[in-house]
Amino acid sequence: MTNDISLPDDSTRPEPPVLDGLTEDEMAPARHLAMIHDHHRRNMRALSDLIAAARHGTTDPKQINKTIGNLSMVDNYRRFGTLCGQHCQIVHGHHSIEDDYLFPELGAKAAAFRHVVARLKQEHDVVHDLLMRLVDDLNHLLGTPDQHSFKVALVTYEQLETLLNSHFAYEERAIGPALGRYRIGV
Repeated sequence: MTNDISLPDDSTRPEPPVLDGLTEDEMAPARHLAMIHDHHRRNMRALSDLIAAARHGTTDPKQINKTIGNLSMVDNYRRFGTLCGQHCQIVHGHHSIEDDYLFPELGAKAAAFRHVVARLKQEHDVVHDLLMRLVDDLNHLLGTPDQHSFKVALVTYEQLETLLNSHFAYEERAIGPALGRYRIGV
């Protein structure tokens, strides 16, 4: 099993139009979008730290369970579904709202943003592919818990984490201010 999903090249992202002179109220949707992304970032950092500790043998299953059990997203997953299934559903839901509502509305109100939202949609497709690959890799790891299976799952996770962190930052910078300028709610 190899990971043949390539990450988009950040240098090919279209630059958004500059929106100067935004009021505090107009910046509120950008801050809200960043708060949503920050929740995902915190959980990814915690998972990344656990993976590193597992790789280096500096943690044990009890500590992993305790740390994971304290993550807010895991508490939600316990209530509403499996970890992978719920994470995929949250990311899919977030991206579906953007793809089906925010992006078309922004493109309709500000034609200069059409290339930006088209790129963001393309990145959502890659995120989806990586999420599906990660689920497959983790399922394989459960059935074949060896070093190779761990490395394959780790590569996919690291690609997903890299892409999501880059994507979140670009999205916040590229469309965050426009959401307030054009009164598009998050």
